[in-house]
Amino acid sequence: MTALAITKPETSILPQRGGFFGRLSDSLWRHPKLLLFLMLTPPLLWLGIIYIGSLIALLLQSFFSIDDFSGMVNYEFTLDTYAQLLNPSNFDIIIRTILMAALVTVASALVAFPTAYYAARYAQGKWKALFYLGVMMPLWSSYLVKIYAWKLILAKEGILTWFFERFHLSWLLDGVLALPIVGGNSLSVSYLGTFIVFVYIWLPYMILPTQAALERVPGNLIEASADLGATPRQTFRTVLFPLALPGIVAGSIFTFSLTLGDYIIPQIIGSSRLFIGQAVYTQQGTAGNVPLAAAFSVVPIAIMAIYLWLAKRMGAFDAL
Repeated sequence: MTALAITKPETSILPQRGGFFGRLSDSLWRHPKLLLFLMLTPPLLWLGIIYIGSLIALLLQSFFSIDDFSGMVNYEFTLDTYAQLLNPSNFDIIIRTILMAALVTVASALVAFPTAYYAARYAQGKWKALFYLGVMMPLWSSYLVKIYAWKLILAKEGILTWFFERFHLSWLLDGVLALPIVGGNSLSVSYLGTFIVFVYIWLPYMILPTQAALERVPGNLIEASADLGATPRQTFRTVLFPLALPGIVAGSIFTFSLTLGDYIIPQIIGSSRLFIGQAVYTQQGTAGNVPLAAAFSVVPIAIMAIYLWLAKRMGAFDAL
């Protein structure tokens, strides 16, 4: 019997490469966990030190206080700074900001849903391309340019006032501006003007997730609902809206959070009453009260933590 020669299998298909980079490449190929560690370490360090580290520093600052006599920061643990948030003037700022963010979110959803529904169900080919172009184009221009453009539009000498005068509707505009809550000398210095600009600026962030959620709704479900005798209203309430709700909630994360923390729009368009972002800027920059500014900053963080938890339970992250 002839003995069969058994050769030892090679450990790799290709021969080892020479040089430093060749040996390094071979080593990383043989140790994929090391490669993963080296790839993730820089972004995790950046996230941990720059982002999370700054948030922790901000949180720590909120537990300090300002000495009323010297104006210096007293580095002793206290909750007095958070108690100052309950003062009527500071608490009004928080309520005003939350109410504005909620109204902007609801209005954006009402405007975005029919637009997104048309794009998801009826727009095809070049019309869908035009839809994406129309939604995305406002995001390509400068944030400040858009705000100052709206300030000119909403001013007393702006095109909106001219429109009302041209069609003899000045009485309607004057009546709206006379309202004690939303009015002012002109739309450019009123809550209504601030609300309009907020909706315009953040609307694309509501349209796109809603449209993505509506495209995931199978068309045969809507047809089956009609075949079973449901009216269009019943189909919307029991089939379409529940399935599209995660997309709406996903869009609301953007509109609500961005409105909650913005200070530029209320600074340029609006009355002298502050929002949370303006309060943080004022307390940190003008008043020099860093602990109170930090306490104000913690408010939207806490609100968004609760909001994101509720959104996750509703499946909103699947629609992002």
